[in-house]
Amino acid sequence: MKILVIEDEPGMRENIVRSLQTEAYVVETAEDYYSAREKLGVYQYDCILLDIGLPGGDGLSLLEEMKKDGLQTGVIIVSAKDSLDDKVQGLNLGADDYLPKPFHMAELHARVKSL
Repeated sequence: MKILVIEDEPGMRENIVRSLQTEAYVVETAEDYYSAREKLGVYQYDCILLDIGLPGGDGLSLLEEMKKDGLQTGVIIVSAKDSLDDKVQGLNLGADDYLPKPFHMAELHARVKSL
């Protein structure tokens, strides 16, 4: 499974990547809105882990664009924004799941496997 981790915080991004690689996933990263758009335009992914707060643009806007472009890849929002409204908005825009930070890596693994 090939996963794109779109996360601007370096420590969190590195922890997620290391954890997923222990499960033999192929993991690529994007640290901002523009690098994420670039990678999504060139490569195919089986799963996308998407942070909402990104430099250069909003993760929810990126999600909306992905869905308008017909992207069928599973998307899990991983965000510190954990209000009910944030979760409902993300799911209504097409996310398959919403995982609020902080979280345990075991839970992330289970959610990725469920896609």
